[in-house]
Order: sequence, then C-alpha cells, then structure tokens
Amino acid sequence: MIRITYFVHGTTVDNENEISSGWHDAELSALGKKQSVELKKQIKETFDAVFCSDLKRAVDSANLTFKGIPIVQDKRLRECNYGTYNAKPSKIVEPLQEKCITKKFPEGESYEDVKKRMGDFLLFLKKNYDGKNIAIVAHKAPQLALDVLLKKKTWKQAFVEDWRKTKKWQPGWKYLLT
Repeated sequence: MIRITYFVHGTTVDNENEISSGWHDAELSALGKKQSVELKKQIKETFDAVFCSDLKRAVDSANLTFKGIPIVQDKRLRECNYGTYNAKPSKIVEPLQEKCITKKFPEGESYEDVKKRMGDFLLFLKKNYDGKNIAIVAHKAPQLALDVLLKKKTWKQAFVEDWRKTKKWQPGWKYLLT
C-alpha cells in the first residue's frame, strides 16, 4: 500500500486573471507564493518522496512548501493540455472541460488522456515506492483523475464534487494505492 497526499499548486497570475493555464507555464502570484509557504506549516507528516508536475507553478509551489527535501519533477503530473485553449479565459475553457472527458481539446488532450498518464504514474509508484508515504504537488486534472482511479468516482461525480466548485480547499487530499 502507498499513502498519497495530493497538494495543489498555489494561486497563479493566470488564476487571478481568470485564465485557464493548461500547459501554459503560468507564474505563481504573490498570494500563491504565500499560500505555498503557509502550507508547509500545516503539514504534520513526513514523506518518503515528493513528486510534482514539471510546470513552473507546481515546481515553485513544491519548492516553497517542501524546501530542503528532494523533489522529483514528472511530466505525467501536468495539467490537462487544453491545446488551442491553453491560457484562454476560464469562462470559455471551464465549460469545455466536462465535454472533453473522452473528446480531446483541439490540438490537446482529453481527461481520459490525463487518467491514462496518472495510471502510468501510479504503476510507477507501485513498482518503486510500495509501503511509502508520497506527496504530490500538481493541478486540477491529475487530482480529478486520482478521484476516478482510486476513489472509483465517475468523471461527472469528480467534477461535481471538485473542491474548486464546492469551495472546500484543504491542506492535502489523501489517497491509498493498493
């Protein structure tokens, strides 16, 4: 069994401007940097390994939260590639997300593609980190994929219950990989 705690990156400049970044390499805002530093104070456990997406906002958040701990960047933990919709207004992109579960964004990927990436990442963890306590710092789509893969939610359920919609942020979400 592997214990996973999932952390989302801090607020970005794109978030503050209501832009859905996707694979656009958005910067953390001043608030996002502060959130990442404050998160460190809320974490009461130690981790055997810390992984993060290779997108700058996740890397910077991970480095601020887990300063002094080796962090492994992994592109499988990236946000969904919105293709031609990367870095476009959220009011346009967000309604498309739930329509792109199996259908790819133009020149991008689907949420099922993200699920496949995350499934591959979980197999990697099983092979190399059995019995360990793992932290992940990443984005919305990989977290929803974990809800589907490990908590057996439907995509519809994952989107409806997403903390971003329910406004129920917490300092880490727990998952068990058996």
